[in-house]
Amino acid sequence: MNLRETSFKEFLKPSQIIFELKSKDKLEAIEELLDSLVKQKLISNKNLTLTRIIDRENLESTALGHGIAVPHARVDTEEQMAVAVGRSAEGIDFEAHDQEPVHLIILVIWNPSIPGLFNHLFAGLARFLVRPENRARLFEARDKNELYNVLSEIQFSFPREETIMNRASLLKKLQDIEIKIRRAPKDKLEELKKHRDLIREELDQSLLARFDLLMDRYGYAVAEVIDGVCQSCNINLSTQMASAIEGSNDIYVCENCGKYLISAGKKEKPVREKEEKQKKEEKGKAEKEKVEKAGPKKEKAKEPKSRKQKISGKKK
Repeated sequence: MNLRETSFKEFLKPSQIIFELKSKDKLEAIEELLDSLVKQKLISNKNLTLTRIIDRENLESTALGHGIAVPHARVDTEEQMAVAVGRSAEGIDFEAHDQEPVHLIILVIWNPSIPGLFNHLFAGLARFLVRPENRARLFEARDKNELYNVLSEIQFSFPREETIMNRASLLKKLQDIEIKIRRAPKDKLEELKKHRDLIREELDQSLLARFDLLMDRYGYAVAEVIDGVCQSCNINLSTQMASAIEGSNDIYVCENCGKYLISAGKKEKPVREKEEKQKKEEKGKAEKEKVEKAGPKKEKAKEPKSRKQKISGKKK
């Protein structure tokens, strides 16, 4: 298979780990981690990055539960990805859904010019962190080097284009099936659920967890991007993000509404153009018919004037 296999240590060095965070709350902890990235010249604009991270946290907490959080943001970085890890023995309130304090923060800043990079890294993190024994090793690490060695075991890969394409299309199909299941008669449910289960088997658990949360909360989780606009919240995306999504086969997340974003596909625009052309033709035809109907009336309106001119001519 055409996959680029790599490990977390490609983006993480021991110097990017703060074994004992001094901060006691979420905002301070994020700033402390950002300061370490600035010091190592991995990011240059701390204020912009902090704003992006806070906006993302206000949308929905990035705490995964079980004492781990992955705050993140898309900004221009000196490298393709900047990572900092912080550990807190006391724990920090991240407003996690399980209400547990966070003891390990993995801060990820990635370059928007590399589509899907964070999604692939996050999938690798989720596969590793879902195992209780792996989380225990992270929490029980005795020093920075031991923590780094455990984190270095995390593997992830950049899928080939066909795999990425299937992820986007499958996620959209899964949403369509979930919506159909709500309205389907009983005799159709079994077949729909079978298709649903087959699709879910091919998607990452990290994608499905967020998908299910969005479906429960809003009734849908996936939105298309047309002309640079998220069709869920009708907000214009950043130029860089819109450009990356256009024609892409990968999955993104709207920074405004939090829905999964996928490209509407190459067929979408020609279809709209064809519909607009058809509307113009129909409008032109209607106007032509209106003129034709009005034609005889105009001619009749001229006849009295013509007769009046003849009469006045005779008088002269």
